[in-house]
Amino acid sequence: MSTTTPLRTRFRTRAAAGLTALVVPLAAMVGLASPAQAATSATASYTKASDWGTGFEGKWTVKNTGTTTLSTWTVEWDFPAGTAVTSAWDADVTNSGNHWTAKNKSWGGNLAPGASVSFGFNGTGTGSPSGCKLNGGSCDGGSVPGDTPPTAPGTPSASTITDTSVKLSWTAATDDKGVKNYDVLRDGAKVATVTTPSYTDTGLSAGTDYSYSVQARDTADQTGPVSGARAVRTTGGGTDPGPGPGDQVKLGYFTEWGIYGRNYHVKNLDTSGSAAKITHINYSFGNVQGGKCTMGDSFAAIDKAYTADQSVDGKADTWDQPLRGNFNQLRKLKAKYPHIKVLWSFGGWTWSGGFTEAVKNPAAFADSCYKLVEDPRWADVFDGIDLDWEYPNACGLSCDTSGPAAFKNMMQAMRGKFGTNNLVTAAITADASAGGKIDATDYAGAAAYSDWYNVMTYDFFGAWAAKGPTAPHSPLTSYAGIPQAGFNSAEAIAKLKAQGVPAKKLLLGIGFYGRGWTGVTQKEPGGTATGAAAGTYESGIEDYKVLKTKCPANGTVAGTAYAHCGTDWWSYDTPATIGSKMSWAKGQGLGGAFFWEFSGDTANGELVTAINNGLK
Repeated sequence: MSTTTPLRTRFRTRAAAGLTALVVPLAAMVGLASPAQAATSATASYTKASDWGTGFEGKWTVKNTGTTTLSTWTVEWDFPAGTAVTSAWDADVTNSGNHWTAKNKSWGGNLAPGASVSFGFNGTGTGSPSGCKLNGGSCDGGSVPGDTPPTAPGTPSASTITDTSVKLSWTAATDDKGVKNYDVLRDGAKVATVTTPSYTDTGLSAGTDYSYSVQARDTADQTGPVSGARAVRTTGGGTDPGPGPGDQVKLGYFTEWGIYGRNYHVKNLDTSGSAAKITHINYSFGNVQGGKCTMGDSFAAIDKAYTADQSVDGKADTWDQPLRGNFNQLRKLKAKYPHIKVLWSFGGWTWSGGFTEAVKNPAAFADSCYKLVEDPRWADVFDGIDLDWEYPNACGLSCDTSGPAAFKNMMQAMRGKFGTNNLVTAAITADASAGGKIDATDYAGAAAYSDWYNVMTYDFFGAWAAKGPTAPHSPLTSYAGIPQAGFNSAEAIAKLKAQGVPAKKLLLGIGFYGRGWTGVTQKEPGGTATGAAAGTYESGIEDYKVLKTKCPANGTVAGTAYAHCGTDWWSYDTPATIGSKMSWAKGQGLGGAFFWEFSGDTANGELVTAINNGLK
């Protein structure tokens, strides 16, 4: 597929560019009447809401944590040379050199106990604020000058689990001036504050999954890092409506940036009925930079606040909960559908260029990925890692010359770090042409360390060849007149098997979208065109949910559908062709199927239903 530009990352630059949130804890809780009372009255915390390279958006939040009304506030901080505020809103911001001062607007200073207010600004430079003061005292958020925050408590253990309760206990945290108490977090939200390292949570629902972690607070009210997460399932209750763990893999990609223009959220997996019919979700994509796994769009992943109507469980996010965004919604989805496992996928078409540097030190790369995926704030959300390198020792958006062993070395290091209790998978090429991308890499050797491969059996042909010939982008088999030998699913699977990859470690790929041309007069494949057909987000590409009515299928070739309407020519899979492909996959002894991606399906998930029914 050397000429293709997969849909898998086409929308990244539109939806996710520059959305990088960074919460920066600043100095300790202070009082407003005098510095001596500073530990109990108010907090000020800073967040970098987004960063677009040449500038950024910052946000301060002031909260009244005292028992009397706050009538006015002033936040002061220092920026390093080269970092500055260029415009601000909801506060009056001035500076003297690198020292910045923000005062409340006339309408924003009066805060009742427990109330908060935020103001924001655009800035230039790369620095972070320091030396924060709130009404003359230090700001809360994680550190008091000269005072070390407490350590993380141990991961909670669970005992005496009933239909409605669970007893938790954990190893105590330490602090240079003493631990005051612990916040107990259930599914990321605080449910109790206790003074001893144990707590019994009650009022739970039978047969329900929960995730618990704890956080220590010292005598200055500083909070330390959150502990590891402990998953707990209460006894009793009904059964999970989804597929059992012994079923074939039915995996879908959830795109991080789909929450923007596409308005597709984790909740849609539930309301469409898809969550009950899949076994795995690949959350895409994390980036690969500087030899490490890094977060892609942190605002979408961990910071976006969901309202009650947008949330999986109908509960709104709060401003101060430890984890929000897609990760928290996935946590809620897993609580409702415990059979689902979630993997964090790294790379993709746009971000595969970083693998070349990363695989120079596979062990260090694997260590960085493990630390990110298993971060205590969201470790319970993920069940493993997926590596989407397009393509090892071959060319995609950029070319790699790491050698045929690089991919194997990477997967071996990942397995060594993530162990046998986590999934380690990869998306791989389906280019079965002679001397093509499958031939460039030791996929058989790497299979020993992989749970499975997502074979990208789509995007074989498309309107990057503007004048055609028209051809189905996801042919199951070859056919007379196919533009390129070896560009079909059957030959890709056959070549991987012949090289020694076990059939059960191969998943057949399905695209929930079509590729099309315009200026076409011929109904059958092989016609000439004048360019790419119009699409909602990009020329030459359209979701199945749109095409099924916009340009209904009126022919099939090589196991997939095509449609000629007006002068447009599209190819895409339908429930009927997916059913046939699933039968073929079972006949080949494959491990199951996967698809790119959820938002292309109809509101009632008819393509997911076809995969599920076809693999039963």
